[in-house]
Amino acid sequence: MLRSVAVIAMPEVAVFELGVLCELFGYDRTPEGLPGYEFAVCSVGGRPVRSHAGFDITPGHDLSFAETADLIAIAPNDIRESPPEVLEVLRRAHARGAWLMSVCVGAFTLGQAGLLDDRRCTTHWRHTDRLATEYPRAKVDPGVLYVVDDNIVTSAGTAAAIDCGLHLIRAEQGSAVAAQIARRMVVPPHRDGGQAQFIETPIHTSVSCETIQPLLTHVLETLDHPHTVDTMADLVHMAPRTFARRFRSETGATPHDWLTSQRVLLARRLLEETDLGIDAIAARAGFGSAQTLRHHFTQRLSTTPQSYRSTFKAKI
Repeated sequence: MLRSVAVIAMPEVAVFELGVLCELFGYDRTPEGLPGYEFAVCSVGGRPVRSHAGFDITPGHDLSFAETADLIAIAPNDIRESPPEVLEVLRRAHARGAWLMSVCVGAFTLGQAGLLDDRRCTTHWRHTDRLATEYPRAKVDPGVLYVVDDNIVTSAGTAAAIDCGLHLIRAEQGSAVAAQIARRMVVPPHRDGGQAQFIETPIHTSVSCETIQPLLTHVLETLDHPHTVDTMADLVHMAPRTFARRFRSETGATPHDWLTSQRVLLARRLLEETDLGIDAIAARAGFGSAQTLRHHFTQRLSTTPQSYRSTFKAKI
């Protein structure tokens, strides 16, 4: 049962994410019939830490509170090397079976403690590549809002801390409690989709490949045409298998995956910038049907075209 929560704050701590953790676990809701938590914000030696917004925070608790906490949450900082005292506390907590939760780039602290090896995890989409590079044994998933692997929970950036925290409360104390806390915070109890829909991936208007650059430029200009691996191979006068090998060696992707990605990117732009219906967007992006568009869109972004439009369409 989740009874005590320690939040570890380190220099350059992010204020919003720290506030989310305090709101989730540090706010007394017992008068409303909801569970209460013994809660503390901790730092090394209980010393003040500088926030990324330029003011100091005085936690008032050292790391001793974290030694027995049921949950230790790591508020994000500036991805610097974490104090060895913090890493040792996390390792001991993991060994005794406590929950460990990182918010945004707090995942790097778990990596420094050696706790992401052979484990699924995530962080803010801007830093997933770096996390995977620095901790190659970690199984980094860049497309989700949070990941639960054993007793370690990692979340994506900023507001994903709310989703992650509510999931943990739901797992420990049930859906009804999580729903009441979500209602109190005026947020949905569960958000559909993942952070993949928030990643800024522009359509490639210029490419630089040794032999197939003219083909890629042509395909990008005619995505509404029924391109296939065979038709693209014909355009460059190659056998399909030879073309597929050359394509992968020059782009790092298979022809089918690259083509589908570009069509999804065009569909995203049309959903954001136009009032075209889903059928028209499917035709313009080369998917042929709304059903095919929905299949590939949902597979890659974990949300539907309609939901994506309602979230991201420009308001003029």
